[in-house]
Amino acid sequence: MNKSLVAACLSLAVAVVGPAGAWAAEAATAAPAAAASPSVETTPIVELVDNPKTKAVLDKHIPGVADHPSYDMFKGMSLRQLEPMSQGLLTDDMLTAIQGDLTALHNEHAGH
Repeated sequence: MNKSLVAACLSLAVAVVGPAGAWAAEAATAAPAAAASPSVETTPIVELVDNPKTKAVLDKHIPGVADHPSYDMFKGMSLRQLEPMSQGLLTDDMLTAIQGDLTALHNEHAGH
């Protein structure tokens, strides 16, 4: 995906959610459950970025997401929460692919 398209998507999400978005707080409360297995549904983007292995998965599918100027405003959201605001730039297929990579990474780490 083109970096400028990702930037536009994320800018839109920030405009819709705003700096004190309720979804960010909601995602933060879901963090303990998501710690065992990263999920596009519940894991805040910041948790994916903070782990070098899961950040590599994000960089593969959404290059530059952590470098976006408004990152601090949407980092508490999950990718699924960000999807409806992306104007089609984040799709179910993309999230499925990201989840597949996250699951494979988790299974590899867990020794499955």
